[in-house]
Amino acid sequence: MAKISFYLFEKSPERQVESTCRLCRKILRQPARIWLWCQDADLRQQLDEQLWSFDATGFIPHGIDQPEASVCISAHLPEQVDWIVFNFNNQALEQYAKFSHIIEIIENNEPAKIVGRDKFKQYRRWGIEPQTFKL
Repeated sequence: MAKISFYLFEKSPERQVESTCRLCRKILRQPARIWLWCQDADLRQQLDEQLWSFDATGFIPHGIDQPEASVCISAHLPEQVDWIVFNFNNQALEQYAKFSHIIEIIENNEPAKIVGRDKFKQYRRWGIEPQTFKL
């Protein structure tokens, strides 16, 4: 059964790309592979740039459409199942059962919260109880 985690920014104005970098750095302390699934080309570019410059002391290895990298940014889902998938799209991830962990980051603004609530309800309809982390 896939694990689904929602990170809700209730007080912090932190943007999704920054929180993604912070989470990637934390997750990569253990052997892990992260897939940033994002169909929006501008957001893929922002994620790429932020991962290059986020941490002055340690580079977060990544690439666009490079599944051999520790962090892969792509408009497509991975073929293999051993990925932690960050879902940057506006719908819940239907193929959730294929992956070990799905991460949803919800920014502190009303449009993002509406999308986040819809995704949360959809996972529940599929019989999953997502974990929620309020930041």
